Amino acid sequence: MFEFTGLTNDATLSVFLFVFFLLVYMITVVANVGLFIAVHKTSALHTPMYFFLSYLSVVDLFYSSVIVPKMISDLVSRRKVISFYGCALQFYFFAALASTDVHLLSNMSYDRYVAICHPLHYVSMMTKTKCFCMVLVAFSLGFLQSTAQTSCMFSLQYCGSNVINHFYCDIPPLLKLSCSDIVMCDMVIMFLIGFYGIGSLTAIMISYAFIIISILKIKSSKGRQKAFSTCSSHIICSCIFFVSVLLTYLHPPSNAINNQSKVASIFYSVMTPMLNPLVYSLRNQEVRNVIVQTFHGLCNKRI
Repeated sequence: MFEFTGLTNDATLSVFLFVFFLLVYMITVVANVGLFIAVHKTSALHTPMYFFLSYLSVVDLFYSSVIVPKMISDLVSRRKVISFYGCALQFYFFAALASTDVHLLSNMSYDRYVAICHPLHYVSMMTKTKCFCMVLVAFSLGFLQSTAQTSCMFSLQYCGSNVINHFYCDIPPLLKLSCSDIVMCDMVIMFLIGFYGIGSLTAIMISYAFIIISILKIKSSKGRQKAFSTCSSHIICSCIFFVSVLLTYLHPPSNAINNQSKVASIFYSVMTPMLNPLVYSLRNQEVRNVIVQTFHGLCNKRI
């Protein structure tokens, strides 16, 4: 049995955070479910970009649900406890969905690269079969590396203190509690995080390097602005996710987690799943039109 330190021990602040994060989670659920339904029910959104976006919404929904409900309940609980197997399951799905999220962001950058750099071949290059395979690979790699991380983490011996200095089961505080030799596990985890995280980030950066070169070749300023606007939502979501992850895992995993890391963890585990659908909804004309049409349809039915 493990016990979390949580976000705060201040009773007044806990109530405020409970209300705030409950609202955030409700928005996350509604926004991601709504975006998924909108993409699959609207023929105008049956394009590769929105296909990837719909699966990103699914991942964000479950990704958030692995952490946030437990975190919210712990804010108003005297003891913030979780069983050994519950901790293992939470870590497994969190690591798997986080990795899948990263791969989907990478897939979406490739989609933007093809759309802008090879517009005449976009339809032939981004077929439904290829898009489905890319999503399948993203999920497969995400759950595969999570299996390796979880097997490594929970094959260690945990003795002495059972207090996890965090609000969920994560790598740094768990390794700190272990009384086993963590060198090998440390190396495996660092390799997996580096390979999948930095590999995906590199793929995104390479895609945007080619995208920027192509945009600069466009003669009209209006054309350059239109081309860039199709990438802006993806850039914003990618930056929020990767910056917060790097702030959390930039130090060696065996080090104790600090308050800065907790804040960064809140951004990529709680806030990002809510922001992704909102950013895409607010910055994409097609999605805004679907939302407006749906709202008008509901109003007309009531009248």
